[in-house]
Amino acid sequence: MSEQDKTRAGFAAVIGAPNAGKSTLVNRLVGSKVSIVTQKVQTTRFPVRGVAMQGQSQIVLVDTPGIFTPRRRLDRAMVRSAWGAGEGADVVVHLVDVNGEILVQEGEAKPGERRSAFDVQSIVEGLKGSGTKAILVLNKIDGMRRDKLLGAAQILFETGVYTEVFMISALDGSGVDDLKQRLADLMPESPWLYPEDQSADIPARLLAAEITREKIYLRLHEELPYSASVETTAFTEVAKDGGARIEQTIFVEREGQRPIVLGKGGQTLKLIGEASRTELAELFDRPVHLFLHVKVKENWAEERGSYADWGLDFDV
Repeated sequence: MSEQDKTRAGFAAVIGAPNAGKSTLVNRLVGSKVSIVTQKVQTTRFPVRGVAMQGQSQIVLVDTPGIFTPRRRLDRAMVRSAWGAGEGADVVVHLVDVNGEILVQEGEAKPGERRSAFDVQSIVEGLKGSGTKAILVLNKIDGMRRDKLLGAAQILFETGVYTEVFMISALDGSGVDDLKQRLADLMPESPWLYPEDQSADIPARLLAAEITREKIYLRLHEELPYSASVETTAFTEVAKDGGARIEQTIFVEREGQRPIVLGKGGQTLKLIGEASRTELAELFDRPVHLFLHVKVKENWAEERGSYADWGLDFDV
């Protein structure tokens, strides 16, 4: 078998601070939506695998939760899962929002004042501690001055944890093709791990819940805090039209949040449902009959069962 006929396959973990653009990049590399994207930081709660093809290489991209200083049990589980994805990957990509502060010099700021810079710095220290080498990818370069980009690249590269640097815009695709080819070249020789036409490795019930959660955040990003979760309680076939009947429960933590999700006369919930149903029908390529309910569950973020569904460690 010639070199060009050999197949390659492996895992590339995309890590970074919250809102660095990890999900947008993974979706761009895969060529279809596998991770939800909202303006809220920490939207991604668990690692999601997207499958990208480049020539004879299959790149299994692992979109991870943002790495930050955790406060709650869910935060700790999310951050641990992100580091865990990096530990098991063939390649680690550290995505950095170049528009924010890059690193904080000693004495210049206190924790909380430049959160993104401290998050980036903690990732650098984590990579140093584990001995992991990563590819540095500077994101959101649109309109940035070249001297500032080169300065940011130099500051980070001099930390000694990176093998190379790419500059991209995950949103418009600039530089992404070069990154994709490099990842393809770094995959080890192996049979493909997934069918060529499979773009994601996420159960349909979980994907459906994530899509609805995305629509909630997009609709209510200013009114509703992060204390909302979606569970798919039923996913059944509809013989009449070949569609799927999906029942979901939206959990909020306080009684006062329930009317926010419902809206006047249930109008907000209806709009959320319509947006979710439309996208799910496109993703599943068949009719979707979606039924949403809203319930108050104060401790949903402390229930072991939810963590198991998400593949997170409850006891971390």
